[in-house]
Amino acid sequence: MILLIRHGQTTTNAQNLLVGRSDPPLTELGQRQARALRPLLDGVEEVWTSPLQRARSTAALAVPHLSALVRESFVEVDYGDLDGQPLNVISAEQWEAFETDHQVAFGGGESLSSVDARVHAELDAQLADPASLLHDPARHLAIVSHVSPIKSAVVWALGVAGATAWRTRLDNGSLTVIATRRRSPSLVRFNVVPHGVDVTASLV
Repeated sequence: MILLIRHGQTTTNAQNLLVGRSDPPLTELGQRQARALRPLLDGVEEVWTSPLQRARSTAALAVPHLSALVRESFVEVDYGDLDGQPLNVISAEQWEAFETDHQVAFGGGESLSSVDARVHAELDAQLADPASLLHDPARHLAIVSHVSPIKSAVVWALGVAGATAWRTRLDNGSLTVIATRRRSPSLVRFNVVPHGVDVTASLV
């Protein structure tokens, strides 16, 4: 199986700012969220992480016994000149464009269709490889990433349009699980947060 982990809360998440390729650290809450994931990660034998420090720090705290491999394909979407800005700087018309046209780039940065292309290519390779951990019910691959790549993985597993991602919510420090059923991807769990741990409902 593939266990997809959204990183813990960052300083920018706490301020409800857009955060893409900028690199804020985890808050103390974010560190606790990462450590709380440990009991849910039995069977993890390999860890991939986005190159950004919030993902790498979460990986080190959640799976401390394994060294994570950096995968650029699971980096957050590039928000361009919107990075670090409060959500209310985006007009209703801009949100409508983002949500209805997957080709529209955020702030001159990256589009969600571009995120889908890089994430789906990695997952297609795992699905095509019969020896990959995606096909093993007892040995798992953990991928520590961000909202957009994880939601992209979910639409890949469900075989639905990319815009479906806008109808989902993903909390900091959450776990999403994808496996295979009759050699097709299957969404097993979505947005699982360890019991008793605070969550943040940040969109980014």
